[in-house]
Amino acid sequence: MNTFLDEGFTDEDAFQVPTSSELFSKMASEQECEELAYKLLASLPRSRLATIQRRLAPLLQFDVVGSLPAEVSLHIFSHLPAQTLLTCALVSRRWRALANDQAIWKKLCGAQGWAWKQPSRTHPFDTPRSQPWDDDEGMGDSDEEEEDSDNIETAKAEWAMMQAELDSGFASMSLTTPRASVLPSAAASSSSRPKSRVRHNSAPPTLSDSSFLRPDYKRLHQTYTRLRNRVRAANYRLSAIQTRGGPSNAHTTTIYCLQLYTYPATGVQVLFTGSRDRTVREWNLTTGLVERVIAGVHASSVLSICVHDGFVASAGSDRRVAVWDLEKNALVKIIVDHEDSVLCVRLDGRRLVSCSKDRTVRTYSFPDLTPQFVLGAHRAAVNAVSLSDTLIISGSGDRSVRLWDAATGKLLRTFENHHTRGIASIDFMAPYVVSGSSDKHLRLFDITTFQGWSTSPEYDGSPPAAPLATGAGAVCTACGSAGTGAAAHPPRSAVQRSVHADLVRSVALGEDFVLSGSYDLSIKVWDRTTGALVADLTGGHTGRIFCIGFDSTKVTCLLLLSGPGLR
Repeated sequence: MNTFLDEGFTDEDAFQVPTSSELFSKMASEQECEELAYKLLASLPRSRLATIQRRLAPLLQFDVVGSLPAEVSLHIFSHLPAQTLLTCALVSRRWRALANDQAIWKKLCGAQGWAWKQPSRTHPFDTPRSQPWDDDEGMGDSDEEEEDSDNIETAKAEWAMMQAELDSGFASMSLTTPRASVLPSAAASSSSRPKSRVRHNSAPPTLSDSSFLRPDYKRLHQTYTRLRNRVRAANYRLSAIQTRGGPSNAHTTTIYCLQLYTYPATGVQVLFTGSRDRTVREWNLTTGLVERVIAGVHASSVLSICVHDGFVASAGSDRRVAVWDLEKNALVKIIVDHEDSVLCVRLDGRRLVSCSKDRTVRTYSFPDLTPQFVLGAHRAAVNAVSLSDTLIISGSGDRSVRLWDAATGKLLRTFENHHTRGIASIDFMAPYVVSGSSDKHLRLFDITTFQGWSTSPEYDGSPPAAPLATGAGAVCTACGSAGTGAAAHPPRSAVQRSVHADLVRSVALGEDFVLSGSYDLSIKVWDRTTGALVADLTGGHTGRIFCIGFDSTKVTCLLLLSGPGLR
């Protein structure tokens, strides 16, 4: 006896595939109905047709995404770019709830490296006033010149659980948030978000010391986008920190160097400056006041500073390199190994590197500061040095750029005659190097392909290179940039050029832009890929610009005025 008869299923009940004749009969029937409906509508007056059209419209509109489970809709939206999400938010209330989901925008921000930070109170700084300058510049000599909603929330939780099981790589619901001790999770912020209307195009509110703003990653993304557009439109506002009659404990004379620094534990951004008055000072960017003075370490001008992971390294014309512990507010060590002024110092988590008028570059292990290598191939003062992973790059008054292996001290490659005059400044973000010179020009190139751009007609984007024992392949391995495509060198006729009128004293390399500061009193912003001039920031200074630093929200520059000044 068949035991499956009691289950109510027999072979006769199985689904039967319709024959071709049956399908044709059905299609013919649908076509007849369509034709009949058209004839009926054609017989009606136009006024009735308009009414029928309004009644039919809802039947013709079908929201495919809205008909899906919310967790599936969120997954679809998580693959859309920012501009498409903004467009989707205009379709319907449901689409707006999906497109405004904070976890999706958090993922987009994370892909750009943009982290939420609590906005600080705004501050009006004083209007700057100028003072006369002198010639203690911290520059070395060159070889050619001596001094030259609820369901959505439920769906999010379900989707997160689903992804944990499937391990599909979708991480918008589980991204880790920097500074977790400060920021709440995305789910917590979404569930507790009030349903009031928010004006996303307004400026952040002024915060009291106890105020806390919930993370809004959509607003964060839009803010960064607006900032990029403002840079490209040269739309900026000047704020002066130190002026005549500024803070009573401000610098008393020329300021030579600066660096923006964000404390990892608190997310608070400050500014460090070094001066001819032999001190290093820490500025509160919210109040414009000096909060720390590091004095008694240098016997003459502080020419360079570098802040990293709770330590500040300073270098001066007294041949000293000093390392200061910010947490303990105590001196760690003073190094006096160079035989002349130390012009530049750089610090990362593994090493400290300094360069000098004595034509050498010296490296030290960190944090013990044990001497490692003396790099002595340059023929003139080494004016600038930069670090990137396992590489060191140096620029000199001998017009060359040299690439070194930080682990062995070996010279990997020399770029001779990189400029027509001495190199004054350099920045390195592997595999890209940007340099500024007393020939008034900038030059950017990829060390693995030698492609790039220059503001000088002397070069076509391919710098001359004199390979040593280690070939180009070893350079690629050292910088970890194998497979990295070079920036395309555009036709010169398609690139705008507006060169500096004097020595390019400082350069800074960013993700989208290159900044340069010059003795011609201007700061210029260049497109990193093409070299096209994006913005020319003038009118802010009446003296030579010595150092620039920038992040996504501000450009900070340092200058030699008829007295101390900082913007």
